[in-house]
Amino acid sequence: MDKMDNNSCLSVIFELPVKPRVFEPGESLFWNDPYISKSMLEAHLNPDNDAASRKHNTIDLEVNHLISSGILKPGDKVLDLGCGPGLYSSRLAAKGMKVTGIDISKNSLDYAQHYAAERGLDINYRLISFFDIDYSGIFDAVIQVDGELNTFSDGKRDELLAKVRTALKPVGHLIFDVTTRVTRNKHGLKNGWYISNKGFWRPYNHLVLERGLDYPEDNIWLDQYIVLDSDGVKVYNNWFHDYSLETISPVLEKAGFTVRQIWNDLTGTPYAKGGDWIAIVAEKA
Repeated sequence: MDKMDNNSCLSVIFELPVKPRVFEPGESLFWNDPYISKSMLEAHLNPDNDAASRKHNTIDLEVNHLISSGILKPGDKVLDLGCGPGLYSSRLAAKGMKVTGIDISKNSLDYAQHYAAERGLDINYRLISFFDIDYSGIFDAVIQVDGELNTFSDGKRDELLAKVRTALKPVGHLIFDVTTRVTRNKHGLKNGWYISNKGFWRPYNHLVLERGLDYPEDNIWLDQYIVLDSDGVKVYNNWFHDYSLETISPVLEKAGFTVRQIWNDLTGTPYAKGGDWIAIVAEKA
């Protein structure tokens, strides 16, 4: 960059709000960037870390527990919201369930479809937003795992729960998990920077500034990534709304669900207050 470019980049950074409004979007979205979506796919498919999806042996334990507990059974019609590369969808289909997977990442869905075709799994994958689903009384269960519900504002969360309820059969179940404040307190807020010539954000030289912001009055926090490269500056905001059993229960009741089962995680760890996660099976009321 020349001097003018540098000054322009600094202006963008210094003009960022000290503390953005809750759930204010960044200038850019992960899923609209072809390179970042490929990086996300690689993270999903890494079996040994929890960077994007859970470790694959953990996913096996979760699926097996949902079946052994009787929540899911062969023949059930299951809607997997945020299916990514099909890590849950493929396992559920292999166990005899009729699965529909929804995601907005074309790279992830291309991989999922190829994986299913190679193994003879009949899975219906759709490249659409959660908020564009229009099912009515079709599914025995809807799953949305790994804290996806944490990423929505209250309004979008309630909109999604209404669509999920409509998609379920009269005695259908929503299976999901959410993080608690314990998780954030354990990991702390991001605050740092690094330079890379090829990494998650770009395939060429770039600088990444990271900062974390806490909104404790709302149980909300923000991971913000400011990426500088030869094309300028882009800002990515990742919002998370933490819950407790006391705050998620009335949300579900208002949306027309009753809580059927609670664990500390989807592998079936018995619920105890103070855990990192809350896993819930909510029944359509």
